[in-house]
Amino acid sequence: MNVIPKFAEDKDIYVEPLLGRGTVYIKLGNYQAALDDFNLAIKLNPDFYDAYLGRAIIYIEQKNYQQAINDLTEALKLTADDYPAGFLKRGSVWAELGEYQKAIEDFTQAIDNKADDAKTYYPDAYYKRGLINLNLGEPEKAIKDFNNAINLDSKYYEAYYKRAIAHEKIGESEAANQDYISADYSKRLLTYNLTGHSGMFAAVRSVAISPDGTTLASGSEDSTIKLWNVKTGQEIKTLFVNSGSVLAVTFSPDGETLACSTTQKIIKLWNVSTGEEILTILGHSDWIHSLAFSPDGQTIASGSDDKTIKFWNIETGEQIHSFFGHSDYVQSLSFSPNNNIIASGSCDKTIKLWDVQTGEEINTLEGHKDCVRAIAFSPNGQTLASGSQDNNIILWDWQNNRQIRTFKAHSNAVTSLAFSPDGLTIVSGSDDKTIKLWNVQTGLSIITLFGHESYVESVAFSPDGKNIVSGSYDKTVKVWQMP
Repeated sequence: MNVIPKFAEDKDIYVEPLLGRGTVYIKLGNYQAALDDFNLAIKLNPDFYDAYLGRAIIYIEQKNYQQAINDLTEALKLTADDYPAGFLKRGSVWAELGEYQKAIEDFTQAIDNKADDAKTYYPDAYYKRGLINLNLGEPEKAIKDFNNAINLDSKYYEAYYKRAIAHEKIGESEAANQDYISADYSKRLLTYNLTGHSGMFAAVRSVAISPDGTTLASGSEDSTIKLWNVKTGQEIKTLFVNSGSVLAVTFSPDGETLACSTTQKIIKLWNVSTGEEILTILGHSDWIHSLAFSPDGQTIASGSDDKTIKFWNIETGEQIHSFFGHSDYVQSLSFSPNNNIIASGSCDKTIKLWDVQTGEEINTLEGHKDCVRAIAFSPNGQTLASGSQDNNIILWDWQNNRQIRTFKAHSNAVTSLAFSPDGLTIVSGSDDKTIKLWNVQTGLSIITLFGHESYVESVAFSPDGKNIVSGSYDKTVKVWQMP
């Protein structure tokens, strides 16, 4: 500001350094200093339209949207609408305010603009207009806009990702999958790829996270269970089962005990801290595919290919109950949060609800066309989700024997599923090698995660809902960030 301008008549309106300094202040997060510089620039030169844009950016950060609209409108007046950056920014503010038609008009103005620098803003304008169309339930229009954004910028990964969502909304699953891959979103969400299980037969059949969220357990066909630090991805210890392939692992509610089941028809309990084996339980006559601790931690239930569900005392290993009713393999179990009900999914295509105390069969849910591989109660216990070899997930009002909605997008068997802690999201793993996240309220797929090279056998949410873990036939365990 102390430099004498080249032309004397510019002396009083020489404000470019204020714009530069204000922009740096914005990057530093010092909004008041930036605002002071832009205010002074406008005071010295009311026609300096870039200062209005800079001030509008600060107002947007402060969520003072109406002031931002006023400044952007003034900047556009000063430039006779030849200001694509102003249209793009104002359109973004209109969108934030829910004024979608005004937003579309501004993004279109930016796209149609012929200013020298207009092409710089075309990809963002198409992308943002596509977002509006997606929100308005116009996926076909959105796809056209995302196509244009991608044609202008082949590395516009967000456009690939949103185009994938638009493709899913109109049932174009294959196109959606290709866009998810192009977006490279899965790699950005992948926190750890854990490869400790090895050998010719080392498929990871089951994963579980401790209640405090610190420890991940993975059970494998290599007859081991590995414990991992969720935050660092480091292996903590290996538990040697030496009794066949591990089919299921689960933590007790207090996190102190880990249970596993194997192809040799046994259940083992381990001390998580010491890695010592506590107890071996015998009683089933076939493979045990599913384990579940009761919410009070007093008993453990097991579901087996012998078509039964058994309950065991975790202190003594004694059998407490045995439930009969399924006509085929029992593949999955889930306790209701209140401890009173247990649900079982079977290859007889049904889900049964049982009174834990009496062993009485309360209800049978029928709707799947093939083996029920996975079930899970919602955190509030009001609904139940089931996944099947028919490739579908069904959300049930189990108390009234009513299907709420069906989630369709997997191209192969659904092998595992879990609710997020807040109950708003379901994660599912499938033999199509993908993991999908679903909006419980709408039944729509939120995102598809790629990365496993074979069947995804098991998925789980961390207790804080920030991470997802998955285990696969490709012998790996993956830890993902929740998007």
